[in-house]
Amino acid sequence: MKMLAWVRYLEDQERKHGKTLFRVSELANVAGRVPHALNVELGRLMAKGVVARYATGVYGLPDRSTPGQLVRVLDDGAYITGAYALYRHNLITQAPVEITCFTNRRHSQSRVRQTPFGRVVFVRVAPRIYRRPADGALAPPGQALVDFVHLAIRQGIDPCSAVTFRGVAGLPRRSLLSIARRYPPRVATVMASILKHG
Repeated sequence: MKMLAWVRYLEDQERKHGKTLFRVSELANVAGRVPHALNVELGRLMAKGVVARYATGVYGLPDRSTPGQLVRVLDDGAYITGAYALYRHNLITQAPVEITCFTNRRHSQSRVRQTPFGRVVFVRVAPRIYRRPADGALAPPGQALVDFVHLAIRQGIDPCSAVTFRGVAGLPRRSLLSIARRYPPRVATVMASILKHG
């Protein structure tokens, strides 16, 4: 396909279906080529700025996608949580260097992916902890906070010294402690301390 045909196809997919990211196999079907042969053409399109590589085997129009859309392509059962979700909900002041995603499946490839949005890390959690949000992308504030505390404890980090919380006192305490019951007991203890000191 010629460059203009690629641009038209990709923009048409975004306009009609809201689709911004494509796997190499999808693009190969559109071009009528085998995926291996398409890699040379994708390299040329990237050099011209027509497409961008968002992750291994995932391409799309430059600056048209979000971390949530990319996570759904990489693992449709995963959702963004932890520090990145807290930052998006304005509950911490520091911008995180990685995007943590909880998933209910094992990753055969690397669970850490380098992307234009930063490092995306997939963490497989127990079924009692895994709770995919209704929109499937970003954990709600309370769930993201409890997930962050759980991850920090697992990594041997004090959650209160890792970030500066803001607006946590406005979260419903009863709901947070109810969520924390699904986690190991230490999580509820740390959550109570965070809520107490706001």
